[in-house]
Amino acid sequence: MKDNFSHSIQQFLHAPSDSDYLDQLVTVIHEACSIGREHALAEQLQHFSESREHDIERLCNTNHQEFVSSVNQLLNVRKGTVDLTDEILKLNESIQTSTQKVVEHKKALVDSRDVRQNIDEATQALRLCLEVLGLANRVEELLKNKKHYAALRTLDELQNVHLKEVVQFDVAEMIQNSVPAMQGMVKEAVMTDLNSWLYRIRESSQLLGQVAFDQTELRRQRQKERVNKNPYLRLFKLNSAIELVLDEREEFDVLDNEDVRIDFDPLFECLHIHEALGERDEFRLTYTNTRRQQKELLMAVSLTLSDADITGLNHLLESIAGFAILEKATMKKTTNFRGSQDVDELWDSMCKKAISIISPALNGITAAGALLRVKNVLALFIQTMDSWGYAVDNFDNFLLILFNGYSKLLKKEFYQNFKDIMANEDFGPMQIQTPEEYENVLKASWFKDPIPNREYPTVLPFSQMYPLCCMDIRDFLNRYYFFSDEYFQHQNAIDEELKASLDDILCNHVCAALVERLNSNNLGQLVQILINLEQFEYASRELEGLLVEVRQSDQGGSVSIKATERFRSEKKTAEKRIFELVNSKIDDLVETADYNWMGAKPRTRPSEYLQQMTLFLNNIMGSALLALPEDIKGLIYFDALSHIATSILALPMSESVKTINKVAVQDLDTDVTFLQRFVEGLGDPTLPQIFEELGQTVDLLQNDNPDEFYDIGMRMRRYANVDPLTGPVLLEKLMAGEAERERAAATPVRTGLAARFR
Repeated sequence: MKDNFSHSIQQFLHAPSDSDYLDQLVTVIHEACSIGREHALAEQLQHFSESREHDIERLCNTNHQEFVSSVNQLLNVRKGTVDLTDEILKLNESIQTSTQKVVEHKKALVDSRDVRQNIDEATQALRLCLEVLGLANRVEELLKNKKHYAALRTLDELQNVHLKEVVQFDVAEMIQNSVPAMQGMVKEAVMTDLNSWLYRIRESSQLLGQVAFDQTELRRQRQKERVNKNPYLRLFKLNSAIELVLDEREEFDVLDNEDVRIDFDPLFECLHIHEALGERDEFRLTYTNTRRQQKELLMAVSLTLSDADITGLNHLLESIAGFAILEKATMKKTTNFRGSQDVDELWDSMCKKAISIISPALNGITAAGALLRVKNVLALFIQTMDSWGYAVDNFDNFLLILFNGYSKLLKKEFYQNFKDIMANEDFGPMQIQTPEEYENVLKASWFKDPIPNREYPTVLPFSQMYPLCCMDIRDFLNRYYFFSDEYFQHQNAIDEELKASLDDILCNHVCAALVERLNSNNLGQLVQILINLEQFEYASRELEGLLVEVRQSDQGGSVSIKATERFRSEKKTAEKRIFELVNSKIDDLVETADYNWMGAKPRTRPSEYLQQMTLFLNNIMGSALLALPEDIKGLIYFDALSHIATSILALPMSESVKTINKVAVQDLDTDVTFLQRFVEGLGDPTLPQIFEELGQTVDLLQNDNPDEFYDIGMRMRRYANVDPLTGPVLLEKLMAGEAERERAAATPVRTGLAARFR
């Protein structure tokens, strides 16, 4: 240690500068003080000083002057050394004081380092806890900002990462226990948003359905335009594969457009969160029940329909369509969430419920046009839902029920119109004033005019009821097929029902009404009815051909309606009634016949009743029967003249006539000749044969040899038309009459007396 001080003293004595000298001196003093060797240092310095004094003294002996100088220098040095020693002592004392403070500071520093470490550890723990608390608070903030999935991810991160870092603290247990509650908050928040979304889409269902209907109507129009350009496309209906391919260029998203926009994000988020929570099945069940409840709310509405207003039906079907479209869209946009069976069951229940709502509401519809509007709305609904892949069988069958009601209303309206027509019917030939009126009649009716190039004004053979009824029948026919426009799957039903309905209205109403009026005694009216019946018979045949043309089913062959045969049959009835009326008039005139079967002098003129009869026939043929077809007029003439011949022949055959004479036979011959000339004047070669029996009977009675009648050969040559029973009776009456006349001629006085008594 002593050597060390010597070495150190040598170093700082040889320091290059005062500052280095002092620094090294302080260092040496500090080291000596630190080890408690300050006295040793002082001794070394004293020893070093004495050594240096001996050296100086030796040097001084060598060189006094230099010695003196050195002594002076040494004295100065010693004085400096003493001063330095004082300073060292003071410095030592100061150093010791500073060292004590340093020790105290060092101890405090060591203590502070431990505290600092504890503080750092506490700070780190606090930071981790604050991060955990911050994440917990962030979950709530994310929920407030509707970031539900982010909140769930944050909660998952908190539970699986950050809580493990502070598991030793109580806060970890507290937050861990609150995680299920926070998950419940996330689930509750997302379900709240989902319920709000479900409410919004329920409110938007009608608008969505309306947009879907509008889009279907646009597709209809585009298809019609394509059909106009290419009639072959008429074979392909809406939603057929060809129509879908042709229309696929028209892109339109029913769920995302200017009018309606359905955002499925709330549903996706809710589904995603429940999947993350492992509660997908529970959520699916909850969603299914919610949609069922919404369906019940949708279908709980009551419906009122009238001829003037069917908007309630539009709203109902639009809401159902929107609801169903959302279901189908949800099924397509999610995976294994909304099963096709669930959606189809929901759809099927909505269809049945809708039909049960609509059916009683149809009682408010009394006009066929209003019911047709109902059908058109239903057809639009069916086509729209068919395009979304829904089964529409229930509504197809309901349309068939609706068609039956439509048919009844059409017939009811026809009956009412026909009743009005008949109420204003005068059964007179229709007067036409202008060519325009004539063209309108031709367009409305099935009339084949036998007279070309008519001059106006003119008269048509039928009465005004015929074209008016034809107009209504055409309208009736067209309105039937209006029901099949756009959509109707039961074409056979229309064809069959139309055929049955035409038979009903034509047979049970038109024809029956005409037949009912055959009880009239007005010959002109009867003739007009007959003409109308003939026109309706022709119209029925035309209708049969028209039914084949407009038939929409695939059945081949012709169509026959009962009305054709009914009109033909009733036409015979009308003819018979006309015959009866004409014959009744003939009978009345025949009853006025005044034959003197035992007359004394023949008449020079035909009987008065025959003149009246021929005048009557001329009048009715020129007026009442003028409009009849020639064949019918011929039949009436033939029947009337045959009845005349039979009636005249029946006069002498009467039981009241016991005898006749040649004078009476001559009067009969005069009348028969008059009738034969009248018939010849009619210009019909078939009519004169009517009076052959009567003429041959008169010839037989005028024959002086009546026995020829009993000769078969002679009778066949001259009296072939004479009735084998009538001839002998009349011959007997003639023989009795002639015998009586001869007796009267033989006894004139007695006869005179008898006459006087009579």
